[in-house]
Amino acid sequence: MKLYVKNMVSICCKRVVKSELKKLGVFYLGVQLGEIEIQGDITDSKREQFKNALQRFGLDLLEDKKTILIERIKNLVIEMVYTPEVVRNASFTDFIARKLHYHYTYLSNLFSKAMGITIEQYFIANKIERVKELIFNDEYNLTEISFILNYSSVAHLSNQFKKMTGLTPSQFKKLKEKPRCGLDRMGI
Repeated sequence: MKLYVKNMVSICCKRVVKSELKKLGVFYLGVQLGEIEIQGDITDSKREQFKNALQRFGLDLLEDKKTILIERIKNLVIEMVYTPEVVRNASFTDFIARKLHYHYTYLSNLFSKAMGITIEQYFIANKIERVKELIFNDEYNLTEISFILNYSSVAHLSNQFKKMTGLTPSQFKKLKEKPRCGLDRMGI
């Protein structure tokens, strides 16, 4: 049986989920971003306890099929941004459609209606947040960052960065306080 969790976007979230499942005595086969595969079924009582436990950490147990699908799209976008090698030779539209087993047009319309932005806009916003993170960590130069995130060139990255933030990457790097947006706030 699979359970889906909203805002489960990091390793820390996965640890919380695993810990709460363990406390309830629910055995899981796997915990991925936004998705838990449990062994067997879960009682209504344990489901409710799990739901309440997750809410204390800003996580939500999802039950509506469309909401689950939207959350799965968001998690795939995060996966594409943080592990871009998984889609290095494919378009993100093909990747999402293939992973979710739906036509991309359906997914795109569903996402846009619910989120108020397109999947592509959400993808770009997440990529820019990742660029900010990489600039902030100061481990890579812009050429390396553009390669890591599958940009066609440094100019493309810089143009998209400026369009989204109003600053060039160089101007952003010089800021003392670097404004960032949490993954759970994207598209809001």
